[in-house]
Amino acid sequence: MRPVAGWLLAAAVPALCTATLVRAGAVADPAVVESAVAVDPAADPAADAAAPASADSAAIVVTASKLNAARAAIQPEIGASLYSFDSTAIEALPGGRNVALNQVLLRAPGVVQDSFGQIHVRGDHNDIQYRINGVILPEGLNVFGQSVSPRFADKISLITGALPAQYGLRTAGVVNIQTRGSGFDEGGAISVYGGSHGQVQPSLEYSGSSGANSYFVSGSYLHSNLGVESPDGSSTPLHDTTNQLNGFVYFDHILSDNSKISLILGSSVQHFEIPDRRGAQPELGLAIGGRTDFPSAAIDDRQTEATHYAIASYLYTADKFTGQFSLFGRYSSLRYTPDAAFADLAYGGISQSAYKRDVAFGIQAEGKYELSDTHTLRAGLIFQHDRSTSDTSSAVLPVGEDGRQTGDVPFFIDDRSAATALTYSGYVQDEWKPVEALVLNFGLRFDRFEGFRNEQQLSPRVNFVLTPLQGTTIHGGYSRYFTPPPFELVANATAAKFVGTTAALPNGTISTTPFAERSNYYDVGISQLFGHVTLGVDFYYRQVRNLLDEGQFGAPIILTPFNYAKGRIRGIEFTGSYQHGPITAYGNVSIAKAQGQSIVSSEASFDPADLAYIANHYIYVDHDQHITASGGLAWSSDGTKLSIDGLFGSGLRADGDVPNGRKLASYLVVNLAASHAFTLPVAGTVEARFDVVNLFDHQYEIRDGTGVGVGAPQFGARRGFFVGLSKQF
Repeated sequence: MRPVAGWLLAAAVPALCTATLVRAGAVADPAVVESAVAVDPAADPAADAAAPASADSAAIVVTASKLNAARAAIQPEIGASLYSFDSTAIEALPGGRNVALNQVLLRAPGVVQDSFGQIHVRGDHNDIQYRINGVILPEGLNVFGQSVSPRFADKISLITGALPAQYGLRTAGVVNIQTRGSGFDEGGAISVYGGSHGQVQPSLEYSGSSGANSYFVSGSYLHSNLGVESPDGSSTPLHDTTNQLNGFVYFDHILSDNSKISLILGSSVQHFEIPDRRGAQPELGLAIGGRTDFPSAAIDDRQTEATHYAIASYLYTADKFTGQFSLFGRYSSLRYTPDAAFADLAYGGISQSAYKRDVAFGIQAEGKYELSDTHTLRAGLIFQHDRSTSDTSSAVLPVGEDGRQTGDVPFFIDDRSAATALTYSGYVQDEWKPVEALVLNFGLRFDRFEGFRNEQQLSPRVNFVLTPLQGTTIHGGYSRYFTPPPFELVANATAAKFVGTTAALPNGTISTTPFAERSNYYDVGISQLFGHVTLGVDFYYRQVRNLLDEGQFGAPIILTPFNYAKGRIRGIEFTGSYQHGPITAYGNVSIAKAQGQSIVSSEASFDPADLAYIANHYIYVDHDQHITASGGLAWSSDGTKLSIDGLFGSGLRADGDVPNGRKLASYLVVNLAASHAFTLPVAGTVEARFDVVNLFDHQYEIRDGTGVGVGAPQFGARRGFFVGLSKQF
């Protein structure tokens, strides 16, 4: 049966260059799509050697390209800012595909590094949505680990700014990963990578095809003695081992010239030790069974994170209509196991074992319909169901009304809860081309969230892209955003249970459930091509009600969301890229300011004096960083690749005379990468690489343990040397 016309857009537009792409106001150009799908390998003599052996297989390749292009045309980034990394750019980074996803994204403008592998985009805490081939991947409970890897990516795009109506709920940045395996290349690679910090990382990947079927599989294992950031700046942190397993499967089957089905499966299981500081002792003065001596170097805390996800999609395209219907699901869990000797209790007044689990599934139906030469309609419906459970057992000590310890025998408080959330979203938008040089996009989006609170919003969007001169692109827009708090992180613990214990919350038992964030987002930018150089500048401003932030409160490394009643975020980004011959280069500088006033949820976790000050004053949010920059230079020729890049940060916030009133010291980290592909008589193609991370061994502090919602100090990785070998087959 022919699908109902009128769904909306869900994939990213391909990158235009092999280095980091900085492009504003991306538009899916039908002419570009048409030229991409019309390629016939048999028509190009230079492509004959790579063409399939039979006419049937050649037709399948053309059909696959056509369907991939159709899928990409469902979700244009009209008026938004798009920054992309293709396969070549990913592999040129220090570590290549062996690094975590956040290390790739840090090379995009406006992306700020934080502890636990977190990133912040344009002044938001963690308001990032991940998509695979345009399909939403529900949020999980990962804190230290990252369940999505660059290993299976053909291209990684970060979409930010004033987003069109197809993007909602998580809107600071949309990370879309276009998977490898959607083509018909045969072969694979086996590799091993490692070096400093005891790192060993073997991996395997393979892609192939059979008739109308194509597939890609990858798997990796990581062992490292630097699983979490060092708490004391040491290059060899104590008790910081991690072991991680990651797997990914992509499969698609072409049903006809106009349709296909695809399946994505992913899994990650990651074990972490919580690193220890050297030479510390508890400062609370608590006695546990008569013992007061608890050396910090002997603490044994651990955390395990697991994520499994699946996405099944059906794609159909006709002359004027393209639609994709997807089912998605994700299971994630987090288990924190404290030191058996109650060391956490001595240091923090609580020793809590915690288990959290979240199971989500949903439907995403989107499509586009070409109403006329000047109007393209897009619409979509999205539904998600979440079930979250929490089970904690907390060892505490009794205290009197004066707060002094009244007994040294720990007792346990158990707290179990479960909750369900439903999310409904729908949108419609019209892409209008009144003249050749101008594209206008008008959209309307509705979101309803039913969880710890029931909230909803109707959000208008308007965006434009103007190309007044050849090589000049001006983009801009206004977007109304609605962002519920991360459901899986909202605590449902009973604060009253801890009254009269060493774990009593600092501000009593009043703790308002977090609200959905609502904001007005304005963005305008321009980019200009000068020969082989592209330069751009982008301005943005966000006016926020119930600004969402997250903090670490209590013993387990689990983040808790809270709201500022008002927020204001503004910034400017300068971007540049160069590509000519074997040389590519890029550079980004971002200047930003993010502030909030009056904390109105999760109040019990905060110091009363801080609450009183923030109630009447704007303060910098803890993840504000005034200046962030990145840049790199790469050269490639005859199988040899050399690159150098750097990351600069002016420092996150810490407590000073007022909450978050001081910034940490600035830092610059320089990295090197080199690789060469050898063709050996028996072994075939073997690639060797050598990487240096933090070339000058700069000791830099990401967090100092102070600030609103900040729990512990963390330092960036010290200098590391890494080597790798990869054998293709």
